[in-house]
Amino acid sequence: MEIHDRFYDVIIVGAGPAGLSAAIYAARAKYRVLVLEKNHIGGQITITSEIVNYPGVEMAGGKELTEHMRVQAERFGAVFVIAEVLDMELEQDVKRLHTTKGDYEALGVILAPGANPRKLGFQGEKEFQGRGVAYCATCDGEFFTGKDVFVIGGGFAAVEEGMFLTKYARKVTLIVREPDYTCAKTVSDKLKEFPNIETIFNTELVEAGGDQSLSYAVFQNRVDKKEWRYDAPQGDTFGIFVFAGYVPNTKWIAGCVERNDQGYLVTDTDQQTNVSGVFAAGDVCVKNLRQVVTAVADGAVAATSLERVVSRLHEKLDIPDIYVAPEAQRSQNTRDEKAYFTKGEGFISSEIRKQLTGVFAKFSSVVTVRAWLDESAFSGEIRGFLKELSGITDKVIWTEQKVDGEAAPTELPAMELLYSSGKSSGIYFHGVPGGHEFNSFVIALYNVAGPGQELDSQTEERIKTLSEEMNIKILVSLTCTMCPESVMAAQRIAAASEHVTAEMFDLSHYPELKERYNVMSVPCMVFNEEKVVFGKKNVEELLALIS
Repeated sequence: MEIHDRFYDVIIVGAGPAGLSAAIYAARAKYRVLVLEKNHIGGQITITSEIVNYPGVEMAGGKELTEHMRVQAERFGAVFVIAEVLDMELEQDVKRLHTTKGDYEALGVILAPGANPRKLGFQGEKEFQGRGVAYCATCDGEFFTGKDVFVIGGGFAAVEEGMFLTKYARKVTLIVREPDYTCAKTVSDKLKEFPNIETIFNTELVEAGGDQSLSYAVFQNRVDKKEWRYDAPQGDTFGIFVFAGYVPNTKWIAGCVERNDQGYLVTDTDQQTNVSGVFAAGDVCVKNLRQVVTAVADGAVAATSLERVVSRLHEKLDIPDIYVAPEAQRSQNTRDEKAYFTKGEGFISSEIRKQLTGVFAKFSSVVTVRAWLDESAFSGEIRGFLKELSGITDKVIWTEQKVDGEAAPTELPAMELLYSSGKSSGIYFHGVPGGHEFNSFVIALYNVAGPGQELDSQTEERIKTLSEEMNIKILVSLTCTMCPESVMAAQRIAAASEHVTAEMFDLSHYPELKERYNVMSVPCMVFNEEKVVFGKKNVEELLALIS
């Protein structure tokens, strides 16, 4: 059979602890391994600030721990690509996966997409998402500085995030449906160290409401059915953070893969599903305990079990060894780059500089960054960043533009990306793209320089049919792990359509936008100054909103 560049021994869908563990084991066994992740490397655990029950690691942040796993997998040869899987053909010996970056084929597939935060369905939940109702303390906690916060849930995530929120909130109240916490006592006992945390048991949230933002909430005691109401201080608001478990991310998975009534994938002791050559690992599986340690165990079992299947198929289909040593394939690896400030290294660390060299080598043309700046300290930061970035490569140049012309963006300062012809791409960054948004900025440069991120033909055609002018503002926090997907989706559409502009705003520098659109959660997207939408969106979801 024909072997091509997009053919792998093993494709792993999801780069949380389960997927990363599977990648380490499969790549170490010298199989060609591809990991597909639609958001960011590390999965849900990256929002956890402290992990203290992972064997051999006394304490680590979720981001730190999974970053070590990614590096380990890459050193064995695993390849990472940020792409969303749209559909799969799984019932033949050679599996085919259709993604936002084209099709890939493999002899075996490991499904490790994890689970998403569960929504409770109380009255007002949908209406006030992003305006007081939130699901990520790391992303949205700062918006509730000095305010009261209710945390819904009594499990590990709720307790831990409640403690984290004390960094910002005036008071944190845990609302627990059960008569006691549902996490380990060693975890809940830590709450005693926080005088501004209160817990109310046997209680559930019935309703939340207000005008533009939350002003009241109604709770009910599950034993005597009595209701009580919380009202925010006059002229103020408050927050509701929902941590009530997770829903398996399986709606997109082919119907041939068996799942239980709750949507979790059914596997045997080898982590194999009912479909030959298709395995599953991590929180997406039917299991009693969902922790990092069980996720990495699932990944290891799935990978070692799949090795036997892949080995048999090599013989059956007469496939040669396609493993590529790490040194030979490293330049192909698409990594989840993150810029960070390092003392003595300016805006971009020496490690990231080395990695960017390979990225810039793929650019088809030069990108110009037109910087609309003034004399503010914020503009000074952008100047420093652009000087540093342009010093790494001749594929990115920048010019400073006076802000007194009619063509100047409404909000300043701004970085506008221009094609080599000098024409605007419609992509703007209002802020120094550090943190999680550095990757978004690099991808934006790549899309403007070409060849850019691949789009399937149907999506590309939908973008070409857009005829009305559309401005999309994406309001973000640089600490938000969910924001980059929305930023990259909007800018990809803008790069492909002359009718769409996409502007990323670091809200820490634009408090007036927070007030104007009543933002209490990120990402927040504003369409033509009218329609406001909260929550991460991919290209397809954004196109549906634009249409």
